[in-house]
Order: sequence, then structure tokens, then C-alpha cells
Amino acid sequence: MLVRALTVLALTLLSACDRGTSTGRADASPPAAELRQKTLAAGRAVAPIAASPEDDGQWIMPSKDYANTRFSGLTQIDKANVGRLQPALIFSSGTTQGQESAPIVVGDTLYLVTPYPNTLYAIDLNKAADPAHPGPTVKWKVNAMADSSSQGEACCDGVNRGPTYADGTVFFNSLDSHTLAVDAQTGRVKWKTRVWDYTKGETMTMAPFVVRGKVIVGNSGAEFGARGGVVALDANTGTIAWKALATGPDKDVLIDPATFRPFYPQYRGKDLGVRSWPGEAWKIGGGGTWGWISYDPEQNLIFHGTSNPSPWNHAVRPGDNLWTDAVFARDPETGQAHWAYQYSPHDLWDHSGVNENIVLDLPWAGKVRKVIIRPERNGYMYVLDRTSGEVLGADQYVANTVSDGVDLKTGRLRHKPEMIPQPGKIVRNVCPNAPGAKDWSPSAFSKVTGWLYVPHNNLCMDWLLGKPNYIRGTPYIGVTPRFFPGPGGNAGEFMAWDPVNRRKAWTIKERWPVWSGAAVTASGIVFYGNLEGWFKAVDANTGQLLWQYQTGSGIIGQPTVFKGPDGREYVAIISGIGGWIGAMVSHDLDPRDPTAAKGWGNMTAELKKVTTKGAGTLFVFALPK
Repeated sequence: MLVRALTVLALTLLSACDRGTSTGRADASPPAAELRQKTLAAGRAVAPIAASPEDDGQWIMPSKDYANTRFSGLTQIDKANVGRLQPALIFSSGTTQGQESAPIVVGDTLYLVTPYPNTLYAIDLNKAADPAHPGPTVKWKVNAMADSSSQGEACCDGVNRGPTYADGTVFFNSLDSHTLAVDAQTGRVKWKTRVWDYTKGETMTMAPFVVRGKVIVGNSGAEFGARGGVVALDANTGTIAWKALATGPDKDVLIDPATFRPFYPQYRGKDLGVRSWPGEAWKIGGGGTWGWISYDPEQNLIFHGTSNPSPWNHAVRPGDNLWTDAVFARDPETGQAHWAYQYSPHDLWDHSGVNENIVLDLPWAGKVRKVIIRPERNGYMYVLDRTSGEVLGADQYVANTVSDGVDLKTGRLRHKPEMIPQPGKIVRNVCPNAPGAKDWSPSAFSKVTGWLYVPHNNLCMDWLLGKPNYIRGTPYIGVTPRFFPGPGGNAGEFMAWDPVNRRKAWTIKERWPVWSGAAVTASGIVFYGNLEGWFKAVDANTGQLLWQYQTGSGIIGQPTVFKGPDGREYVAIISGIGGWIGAMVSHDLDPRDPTAAKGWGNMTAELKKVTTKGAGTLFVFALPK
């Protein structure tokens, strides 16, 4: 029976190849390793096995795997029964700031991190599945004891994007810029290392990324003039193995001509992290790494982004402002850069380059190319050759009034001259706005359909330059923005993107920006949440709504899918509005100020009417027994 099924699947894939199309079907089982080449021949993107191995039912890092697929191979919950999902476990941490953590699962334990004060919880899933022990059972918890004053150094709420597990240890970051290693069984703190100085605005909100014995973390804080960077800690001891900054001389950025081979000539000069800035502005130039990191084991390279330059006011920092708004390929053991590419040279609009770089092998122009795909904040879906940094394609996926695409010969974004901000003049109808076409909220990739599932924005703004003044540890922006919904009036969308045919396969319009992450399963279901508190399951092929559940507070977290100790499939999400998008609600800001929350006040006053502060509530769903 198995041989016959595999044969039928192979013939189906080859038939799709003959038609020269990317079918996007999610009805069959996910392609196994031995069918990988046939899957490519059928015209679909695939995740390399080394970066995304077959599923074992656990979810040990927020991105699921090194490739950042956020794909679950589980199939118990399918299109026919997903409508029967019900809560199996509900747990509240009592924290009311934005809940961006992914709940990760290792064996019989679920781990989550709260926003400030950054408490790591270990929840026993054995007892959660046992009717004799109703309610969640906390095995242990560890409070990072983050300094309370670090809250004032967080640009966009005291959020945390989750823990990561490796080799018996759970790693997480604190807002006051410490990384902690905790014994996964006992909760004993193995080590705690201060990585950055939060009094300079150098906070930490990202999830650690663990590879080859290194715990890789980066800082936030470009809105405070913090100089961005990424650091690798020894996983056993917590000592700093290497540190690479986003601005400054090559020795600080870890660029060595012997190993640095960028594709485009504009990146081959010496000390460009100094020369592309006026004077010593690079010292407070931003470029933090607070988003996602991926890894290609075949090349032994990590890929990480860098955020916006400081300040937002571009007029005071002429030049390309390298290496902000960029992606680096680095050796994880030494930190040495192998190539880099800048998505938004001389960033005009705060289009931070920290989004996920999904590692895929992709049929492209008659060949299979090793790529990273990046739904970028500047409004383009980038496909980069991950061996060189060459831009293969950059396709527009939202309304765009400020640029005319990307020149593939030079790799440069083409700004529209008439939209470049000038002092004393309001630039109107800037699309996409400062949070971009898509903020940090991570996409998912299906190994079955070969499509990306992307939560994103449909937003525009008005933009007025002001005078920025740098004072250590205080906001350093120099712009007054006002945000509003883009064309059509919907401020958000959730879409399926076909990377082979380079188009939207389907899209769901949402009233508000979609700030939650996504997860997709082998049975053809995509999970995501919205700002009104609805957690949704939609059909991966069509976008049809299959199920939804009201969690009580806006969702800006990351769904995960796992197999419990009882063998059942579970889906988890943490509810609780906040972050940049939800600050109007979580911090009860005055809606009469249209510039509140760095631009959100103009449009999110209405959000207070449809959702409320959360209490950091974890929901775990399953089919009824």
C-alpha cells in the first residue's frame, strides 16, 4: 500500500512538471526525502533536508527549524475535523504587555517566556492531558529579574519573542540585555551573561538562535541611537565567542577581504560601515538584529538581518548608511561575514531589514537555485542566491508609492525622487509606512504546497521631518509620522505567496494589520491570529476560513503545532495585545494624540473598542477525545 501511494504521488508530481505549473495542492502527504528531486521537478520550492529535517512532533525553536519554515508534518488535525478544535489547556501568566513569545515544546514540556519581567515557564503536558489533573501544572519558572528601568529603553513595549531549546538547555533573553541558560528539566540557571548595555538603549527582545554550540543573539534600540550588532555566546559557558557590529570599521563588522565575497561591487570597499556615514554618525547608527536568524548547514552559514539606521530623519545621515537594513551571511563559529546585501540603502522610511530569511531550494529560470526568500518591509518579496547574495527577483506584494522596484543589475532599490522627504514639507500617502509591508511577524512555508503564508500590513502614512537630538538612552528619531490604512481600507492581509510563479495565490483581507506569526501543517491548514483576538485556521489551498476561536485579547504571538505525550496533535498560541501595534491598548495611550505610539494613534483609537488588555494567556487546542 505504501509503495503504491508513493508511486501515485510521484506520478502526480511528474504530471505537474509536464504542465510547468506549481500546483499548490495540500491533499497529499508531504514529500519524503526520496521524493525531493521529483518535487523540484514538479515545479515547487522545497526546504533543504539538512536545514529542515522530517518532523519528530516537537517544536524546539520559534522558527521550528533552521530553515525557518514553521511547518508541522503532523496530520491528525485536518480540514474535515479542524472545526471541532477546543481548548485543552489554558494558562495565564498575568502579564499585560505584548505577548510575542512562541510556545515551544520539548518532549512532555511546554516552555514560554513572558514580556517584561521575562519569566520563563515550564508547563507539564502530561498532567494537562490527564483528566484527573484539570488545569495547567507549572513544573518550574525562572524570572530573569530584568532591571525595571529597561522598560523605558524599549522602543515598542517590553516584548519577548520566545525561548529556544538545545541539548538539554533552554535559552532566553531579557529586556535588560542578558542571555540566560536554564536546565530544561530542573529550572536551574546554568549561566547568565550580560551582552549589551541597556542604558544606551541596547535592549533585547529577540529569541536566541542556537547552532554549532553557539547561542546567537542581537540587540534592539535603533530608535535610541543604539549601535546594532549580533553576538555569539558559548552554549556551555555563556562566554562571548565573537561579536559583529552593524556599523563601523571592517574589524568591528567582522569583514575580512579573505572571506568576504559580496556579489555587488558597492559592497567591496574598505570600512564601508564608516565611509557611508557622515563623520562619526555610525557610532549611533542603529542596525540592530532583533528579528530572525536562519542557517544553511550545507554551507555552514547563518543569515541575519539588521534594522533601520538612526535616526529616522534621513537628511542628517547622507550616504548608504551601511550596514543597516541589510542581510549578512556569516560563519556561525567565527562570525566572519561571507557576503552581505542591503535591502534599503539610505533608508528613508524606517524599513528595518530584520524579517525572516527562509532557506529554500527553488526552481528558477530552468535551474534549481539555493535561495533565501524574504518578504521585506520595503514592499518586495526578495529571492536571493544564498551562496552569493545576488538578487534573483524582487516582486511587489503591497501598494507602493515610494519606490520603482529593484534594479537587478545593481541590486539597488529605486527610490522615487519626488517622494524623498525634505525638511519642512509633509510627504503624504507614503506606502508602505514605517512598520512596512510586513513587520517582524514570521511567515510559514509549506513543504506540501510549496507556498509561503505571509501575515502582513496594508498601511500608508504622512511623514514630516523634524530635528533629532541624540541624548544617550533617549528616543532618537526626528520624524513625526501618522499612519492610516492603505488602498481598499483594510489595514492588513494574510496571503499565500507562490514563489515559483511569483504571485499571490490567495489573500484574506483583515481590518487591522496582521501582527501574529503563522504556522502551517502537512494536512493543509494554516494558523494565525488577528488583533481582535480571533485565532484562525484557514485552508492552505484556498484561504477559506475553517475555524476560529475568540481568545479575548489581540494576538501578536506565534502559533506552534506539536505532538503531546499522549500522541495527540495540539496547536498553541499566546494571546495578549501590545507591542508597537497594540501600545494604544496595552499602555492605555490617549487616542486624541494622532502621533501616539510613533504614529499609531492616528488609526488605532478604534482598536480599544474591539479588544482589551490581555493577561498573557496561553491557549492549547486539540480535537475532543
